[in-house]
Amino acid sequence: MELLTRENTIYRINDYATRKIPFVFLISYKGEDNLVYTPGAAANRGFFVDMPGMANHSLSGVPGHPIHLEMEPPEPERYRNAFDHVIKQILHGNSFLLNLTLPSLVKTNYSLRDIFTGSNAPFKLYLKDKLVVFSPERFVRIRGCTIVSNPMKGTLDASIPEAYRLLSSDPKEDAEHNTIVDLIRNDLSRVATHVRVKRFKYIEKLRTNRGELLQMSSEISGMLPSNFRESLGEIIFSMLPAGSITGAPKQKTMEIIKQVEGYDRGYYTGIFGYYDGESLDSAVAIRYMEQDGKQLVFKSGGGITFRSEWRKEYEELQKKVYVPVF
Repeated sequence: MELLTRENTIYRINDYATRKIPFVFLISYKGEDNLVYTPGAAANRGFFVDMPGMANHSLSGVPGHPIHLEMEPPEPERYRNAFDHVIKQILHGNSFLLNLTLPSLVKTNYSLRDIFTGSNAPFKLYLKDKLVVFSPERFVRIRGCTIVSNPMKGTLDASIPEAYRLLSSDPKEDAEHNTIVDLIRNDLSRVATHVRVKRFKYIEKLRTNRGELLQMSSEISGMLPSNFRESLGEIIFSMLPAGSITGAPKQKTMEIIKQVEGYDRGYYTGIFGYYDGESLDSAVAIRYMEQDGKQLVFKSGGGITFRSEWRKEYEELQKKVYVPVF
């Protein structure tokens, strides 16, 4: 497949959007080595996207046996060392929220294609024999001139007694969510007017092969200019990487992430989406599994604040290693 630089990605998105040519796209965390194809051309190359009301495939089928998923998380010492460095940076004032992620090794009896076709997730992506994403988090949706983002921050095991109340009232989760809402509101304000929070801290239940999770989100909207398609590429890239998977302040926090994570995120925590000639929908590439040689790697993480405890954050990283296939 043809991998595009940041500049060529922006050019192609602007060109297709201005001419109202449908396309699908995948943009990496670093914003380089991206994919932009018309839906049919993407499918011919093994690049499949499935969004609410938009899909460039007819793949189907789930194996007739239950899914099994084994996990080998990163060593606790590796996570603890990265966590301690992040806390030092937070206490020094260099960041006040940082999304720390690390890879886990996994084994499963399902293929990447099986996971793609069988996952119950609103936003899905499959690169044949390379990676699969089953994301619960929208990046931005554009309908008419209205742009909407749904940042997601705050996760809790739904089986815990009074889980809804605990998630909505936890001081650490509350501070984390408020920070991300402010960050996304600022990001949207760069490209849109009349930016406002339409829904604040709503909680949804996610079913996974390891049980149910509660996930807290907010909805922020704004108005784009009538000629936004001419600069759709710049609009998208001006908000990248997504605030929910970096932190705040964004640029300094990204520098710290580069220091502490010690691995290449690649397409993980990038974005992917579908433009149908009129409307666009896109998602953050989280809940992400990729083939690395003979190994399967699942990348996951969570937000760190000064209130965070390393063991709880390490456990959250592991709870996010799941597949929504039942």
